[in-house]
Amino acid sequence: MVDLRVRFGRLVRAHRLRLGLTQEGLAERAGISTDMVSKIEGGNSGARFGVITQLAEALGVDPAELFTDDLPAGQLKRGTLMDITTRIASLSESELRWLRNLIEAALRPKE
Repeated sequence: MVDLRVRFGRLVRAHRLRLGLTQEGLAERAGISTDMVSKIEGGNSGARFGVITQLAEALGVDPAELFTDDLPAGQLKRGTLMDITTRIASLSESELRWLRNLIEAALRPKE
């Protein structure tokens, strides 16, 4: 079984690469040091809950996605529903109401 720090680091790296970010770019987005990103990705350092949250937000994923070992052939699998859910998770209440109205209008039966 792969050490949790190593798995976490691999997933952070996979998400970072999926977004086309450098370690420096991710560090800037997450508000942490490039050295910390490097240590995390290398499995040499764990991360506290606050840093996990910052990384997840910077990567646009649910924090749980940074712990799954669903990385077949080194590629991250993300379903459409997960992508949508992740994107709307950061919306404000007014944006969510607008989106709900849009979805309801789109799904109304045609007369």
